[in-house]
Amino acid sequence: MADTQEPFPDVVSVDWLAERIGSVKVLDGSWYLPTAQRDPVAEFLQSRLPTAQFFELDTIADPDTTLPHMLPSEEAFGRAADALGIQATDTIVVYDRLGAFSAPRVWWTWRVFGHQKVAVLDGGLPAWESAGHALETSPISAQEAAAPGLAARQGTGAPSYPAHLRRGQVAHWKEVLEAVEAPGARVVDARAAARWRGEAAEPRPGLAAGHMPGSRNVPWDSVLERGRLRSAEQLRAVFAAAGVTPDEGAGEEPWILSCGTGTTACVLDLAMRRAFPGVNTRVYDGSWSEWGQLPGVPIAKGDA
Repeated sequence: MADTQEPFPDVVSVDWLAERIGSVKVLDGSWYLPTAQRDPVAEFLQSRLPTAQFFELDTIADPDTTLPHMLPSEEAFGRAADALGIQATDTIVVYDRLGAFSAPRVWWTWRVFGHQKVAVLDGGLPAWESAGHALETSPISAQEAAAPGLAARQGTGAPSYPAHLRRGQVAHWKEVLEAVEAPGARVVDARAAARWRGEAAEPRPGLAAGHMPGSRNVPWDSVLERGRLRSAEQLRAVFAAAGVTPDEGAGEEPWILSCGTGTTACVLDLAMRRAFPGVNTRVYDGSWSEWGQLPGVPIAKGDA
């Protein structure tokens, strides 16, 4: 079946992947909050989509920060891509075991480093199983699963994969500060409403509770239905209810997307691209894990 010449989709269906399994690169991007007490590597070793390799967010990351899974250097990412056997022209499909929780972060990471053809599997591993497709359970070693992360951290030599960081898609905390101090702050927070209002404690110790002043709250799971991305019409309604109404046309100021660790902010990025094609977005990589411990930055609580 020949692909059309339309722009490569951000999200693909189980049927789409099933027709192409073996000719595309499949990545398991599962990751969980520490409170979940689940081990994504162990789960991958037990079962996975056919031909899948593991993309470990916490090791293909910047090792010189205490913040969780921050973007690695271009060289480190290129070494991880080489270890995965991925070239710049390859088609990549990313999934996770919850439907769409951490896979969008992996999708965003590849896009930020310049990869053109990368998509999230709609509904993830649960959707694959629900459609009647089998999982692969053949033995695989923990060393093999960990190899890309090890290459990113300890590899030497220039990588062949041409990673180029698109800095315009990543927000620095100083840019976030400028955004929240401007009228009509264009900051959207993907955390649960109770965390955004400062009523619930953060899952990581030492972080202040609350939100960036002026930010809008769109909980990440509100853009999903049973682990799948909602329709464009439904998404526009979800965003509008939170006061997120991107302008028409190009050249608008970017919308900065934040969450706890820069993970579910990427779920919102995926959703905004479906709801508002061509929208200008940036993900705040440090997100609340950084903002909640920065000295002197403004923090609001409640619905104000």
